[in-house]
Parts: sequence; structure tokens; C-alpha cells
Amino acid sequence: MTAAAFLTIVLIHLAAAISPGPSFIVSVRVAASEGFKTAVALAFGFGMGALLWATAAMAGLAILFEIVPSLFIGMKLIGAAFLMWIAYQMWRHASEPMDMDAASDKPRSAWAAFWFGFLTFATNPKPAIFFGAVFVGLVPTDTPLPWRLAILGAVFANETLWYITVARVFSHARARTAYIRLKSSVDRVFGGFLALLGLKIALT
Repeated sequence: MTAAAFLTIVLIHLAAAISPGPSFIVSVRVAASEGFKTAVALAFGFGMGALLWATAAMAGLAILFEIVPSLFIGMKLIGAAFLMWIAYQMWRHASEPMDMDAASDKPRSAWAAFWFGFLTFATNPKPAIFFGAVFVGLVPTDTPLPWRLAILGAVFANETLWYITVARVFSHARARTAYIRLKSSVDRVFGGFLALLGLKIALT
């Protein structure tokens, strides 16, 4: 393992982390509706979810998915169902009013936000395939343990720091005020996107 190969892995994963997906939508909504601290806990949950799949891919789970495709299909369906459930909840509660005081006083706990972020990421097995593809090409089988740990640490840092950045941007008072004013429409749009992403995960 060379420093150049390590940097390549870090940059490839950072680009993947930044690309919009279910985690981005959830992060934006939580930051705007529940504030920065709650969204930071959520970001750490995303980071742990990414670490889970990166570790699994490094251990050969991506190869196992190829050998036993039904396992991958089953996990995809579970992930899709979880996103559909989130989308349903957003649609169901979209019309419920929420004032600034409610948004400030009643965020979910840090643990609940962390767990929600972890489940959002962990129920989608596709990152294992992504990491597996990257690791096969860039992480030789004889890569020393310190390099492997450095890669896993970078994956966790990329995912967590990116979503902390998202949390900072969308938790500003102006963003939160706009969300509260447009809550019904925003929740339905975000819920629709999540439902479509869940359907895409299930079908691809």
C-alpha cells in the first residue's frame, strides 16, 4: 500500500459520500427541523454505518454477496422497506404544524439520532459492493493492518465530517425558518424522493 493509493481511496470515497442520496435528505431534514447538535449525532451514525460496510467489504462480504445473491437481495429489500417507512412517516406528519419553539425544544435525543443515522446507512447493503469494488483494485491482499485501519478511519471521517458540514449549513436560523414555513411541502417532496430512492434500491 502506497500513500498515493491511500489518497486515491480517500478521494473516491469522499466523492461518493458527497453525492446526494438517502443520508443527505435525512441529514438536511433533521438539521433544519431539530438543530445542529441532533444532526451531528446523526452524522456520527452515518459514519458508523459507513465503517460497518467498509469493514465488511474488507472482510470479504462483497464476495459473499456475489456467491449468495439471495442474501444481497434480501438485505436490499430490507433497506428499501426502511426508506419507504421513513418516507411514509414524513408524508403522514407533513401537514402537522411546527413552530420554532417546538423545533428547538423537542429534538430527538443524541442517541436516538445516532441510531437513526446508523440504521439509515446500515440497512442499505450497496455500500458494501462499492467498497468491495474499490478495495479489490486498490487494497492488495498483503496490505498491512495499520494501512487497513487508516482506510477505515478515513471512511468514518469522510462520512461523518461531510454530514456535520451539511448539518452546519442547514441548521442555521434562516434555513430552519424556511423549513418551518414550508414544512408541509418540503416533507412531502423529501418523502417522495426517499420513496423513489427506496424503490431504486429494491429494483437495482
